[in-house]
Amino acid sequence: MKLIYNDKKIRIVECKTFFSRFRGFMLKKKIDYALLFNNCNSIHTFFMKKNIDVIMCDKNNVILYYYNDLAKNRIILPKKNVNKTIELPVNFFDIEKNTKIRIDE
Repeated sequence: MKLIYNDKKIRIVECKTFFSRFRGFMLKKKIDYALLFNNCNSIHTFFMKKNIDVIMCDKNNVILYYYNDLAKNRIILPKKNVNKTIELPVNFFDIEKNTKIRIDE
């Protein structure tokens, strides 16, 4: 799968199982892909080795919230109307709120 925004692409992996959703990027030293969490409106960055960017979208992939360079040991509390949360490498995209992202199979 690919995450596409403004003609820039990154590989995205969907976290479907309890363990993959719980682990996310915890303890990863190299982050060169994105993670997709469906039906997720909050996250934590405990036990992270690297900072990440976080995109939170509605069911139509419109970006509602964007967190740039989110440090470890942080919590993003539940956000209203968020359906998808995406974690990705820092500064990979130049994100603007209220724009759409695309996820291709």
